[in-house]
Amino acid sequence: MSSLLVGLTGILAFFALLALRMPIAFAMAFVGFAGFSYLTSPSVALNMVAKEIFSTFSSYSLSVIAMFVWMGFLAYYSGIGSRLYVFAYRMIGHYPGGLAIATQAACAIFGAICGSNTATAATMGAIALPEMKKYKYDSSLATASVAAGGVLGILIPPSVIMIIYGMATEQSIGKLFMAGIAPGILLTLLYMAAIFFVTVRQPSLGPAGPRAAWRERLEALRGGLGEVILVFLISMGGLFAGWFTPTEAGAVGAAGVLAAALIWRHLTWEGFNKSLLDATRTTAMIMLMVAGAIIFGRFMAISRVPFELANWVSGLDLPPFVVLIMILLIYLILGCFIDALALVLLTIPIFYPVVVNTLGYDPIWFGVIIVLVVAMGVITPPVGMNVYIIKGVAPEIPLELIFKGIWPFLLAIAACTAILIAFPQIATYLPGILIK
Repeated sequence: MSSLLVGLTGILAFFALLALRMPIAFAMAFVGFAGFSYLTSPSVALNMVAKEIFSTFSSYSLSVIAMFVWMGFLAYYSGIGSRLYVFAYRMIGHYPGGLAIATQAACAIFGAICGSNTATAATMGAIALPEMKKYKYDSSLATASVAAGGVLGILIPPSVIMIIYGMATEQSIGKLFMAGIAPGILLTLLYMAAIFFVTVRQPSLGPAGPRAAWRERLEALRGGLGEVILVFLISMGGLFAGWFTPTEAGAVGAAGVLAAALIWRHLTWEGFNKSLLDATRTTAMIMLMVAGAIIFGRFMAISRVPFELANWVSGLDLPPFVVLIMILLIYLILGCFIDALALVLLTIPIFYPVVVNTLGYDPIWFGVIIVLVVAMGVITPPVGMNVYIIKGVAPEIPLELIFKGIWPFLLAIAACTAILIAFPQIATYLPGILIK
């Protein structure tokens, strides 16, 4: 059997193991080990697996994941998300669909200190859904708006997926973070526009809330936004200015959130312990997936699947734009069945050389596009992780009702992706002028 055929068989075997409900990290590692053993020898494969697992868990550069994950959980347990929502609600809650629009603003701001889509969705779901229920918002719109808003947590820096993409492709994490700012703001505005359009057409879906006095708005501004701005400026600002490495920026950000929570007495001892436990579990899960993906990537490399795919694409008489759209459609389809982080780890060894080396696209821009496309999978059936998170927060809402309300937000993500393809400078301008 040729190495190419072995590689393709391995890809099919991976999806078969997923269908049998094997954890993604173990499925990637098992297929990678088996394929590598077949193409080399079992002893060589065992040495490779041991080396990659040790390298992953002892990697200093990957410790940035633990820092940013802990920062997000500290923000969650210290109640920063709740205070951000109060601020956004008092500023724009009196417009049609104002509570859902305020949820997007709160998700975007919370995403500036939390790199996880699930943590953002869970935090805002617990806070925003009771308020929207109180003002008789349509259940489908309310739950879908929170599930979609969680996506902003992986686009606006810091972003765990961008960190993984940067590690896998050897791109600057600082540039990737900077590249996500403008697209994150754009997607937030498109979300808001989608909610406003839907609720203006059918006001009963999202009745306007009461208008807050300016004194209340200023109180909410001092109580919620100040901490986020301070932490973001210190950690992300230091990273962009070159004062910190990504790992140091994550540590400074976590320390900043912890200090703010202790100074204002927003964090209990129980919350502190839970933040450590949840951060440890999440980091271990991510590290296992990274190790599994590296093993799978080694198998893909010696099977020559990426190189043969690149040669096939270069031989097609098609414009690069068309090939890019085909690849993004593959991402979109796979995203309906595979978790976002796992999908990035699985496909980067295959598609990154094609898009960057063969088609000539900017790797930083492609990283942002990948985050947007896999974000669709986070809110689409059957493996829409954010939707299941919201289902857990609001168990009385049928799952199909949440998925029904997702469509305006999917269109918003698709529009954002199209705009970035047409105008890549939206993502590349800031990294180009601020980080050399």
